[in-house]
Amino acid sequence: MTDFTLDWERTQRTGFPEAIYCAGKHPDQLAAILATAQGAGRRLLLTRLDQASFGALPAEAAEALDYDPPSRTAILGGAETAREQNGIVIVTAGTTDLPVAREAHRTLLFHGVDASVIPDIGVAGLWRLIERLEQLRAARVVIAVAGMEAALFSVLAGLVPAPVIAVPSSIGYGVAAGGTAALHAALASCAPGIVTVNIDNGFGAAVAALKIIGATAPERAMPSR
Repeated sequence: MTDFTLDWERTQRTGFPEAIYCAGKHPDQLAAILATAQGAGRRLLLTRLDQASFGALPAEAAEALDYDPPSRTAILGGAETAREQNGIVIVTAGTTDLPVAREAHRTLLFHGVDASVIPDIGVAGLWRLIERLEQLRAARVVIAVAGMEAALFSVLAGLVPAPVIAVPSSIGYGVAAGGTAALHAALASCAPGIVTVNIDNGFGAAVAALKIIGATAPERAMPSR
């Protein structure tokens, strides 16, 4: 008997395979999950894998992963070669929001879709957003990551025709600490066309974007060595 049951049928039900949420899992559990997936010839996306947990994995398990420390994501079976961009654009209010944006970008890449990433266009320097407005207006979906008061969500939704997926980030201090103020700003926005995921949920935003553009794809086996 094991501590886990991998959901290999999720792709058939939802269009997307299961991702492994690593926070709170012991390195031995993660190693067992990876070994099970390798034995079945399956690729996996791992999220919230911090450097301490990655460093505690057995060498064989760690060597099998394409690990990205900033986003705390890892891919078993190699990073997918992106087939096309499909019009998804990821933007951040500030540089400190990039780890969440990178989680979204890596999730898209795992599913074979690339995205443009436009960092640091928050409203404190509105000219930065205006300079990229033509590119933003051409997007099919905009994933926006913002902390503090998260005014970027409303501004974007008032300027672009695409749906805006708001990802409140936990960046900030005082009343903004933890991302609650950003979450409330996203939910209370008067600009139509904003949909909101949970705080720091770059993974969820990426999957939502893929569903919006209809980019579901069949599950891929690990490449043979």
